[in-house]
Amino acid sequence: MKVVTVRLLKPQKNHTVTYQAEVIHMTSTYALVRARWDRPRIDLGYVTFETGDVFFEHFYANRWYNVFELRSTTGALKGWYCNVTRPAIIGAESITSEDLDLDLFVSARRDHLLRLDVEEFEARGLAQRDPQVYAAAHIALEELERLAVAGEPPFNRI
Repeated sequence: MKVVTVRLLKPQKNHTVTYQAEVIHMTSTYALVRARWDRPRIDLGYVTFETGDVFFEHFYANRWYNVFELRSTTGALKGWYCNVTRPAIIGAESITSEDLDLDLFVSARRDHLLRLDVEEFEARGLAQRDPQVYAAAHIALEELERLAVAGEPPFNRI
């Protein structure tokens, strides 16, 4: 299976997360990749990432978000972690996504949606500095919530 390098840019934190992922499906505007959580256990309160968990990651070159479907080592769905981002840059060897510090977690049954890092996003001052990006981020968050509640892709794999 083809492998790509995924780069998750976090400019506000001056940090980039880089890892390898297996390509499941890729076009010029969409990529679905599979990656394993190879870091230590992290309990976020609403979901726990365990070493060996599997992430099915959806990246879009024409949408302002990505969606990570989280599964345990046994395949049990844990939920979806959604990042509001600039549209991804999808290339033959790599995928690059710039995080805008606004997230959404959707529970496995899609009955609980939790907006995350709203204060961090607002503190960036995009409403004044870059109102177009600010508006696009909020539209993306609302679209994610609508898709999740309706059980539309990528929230339809249970």
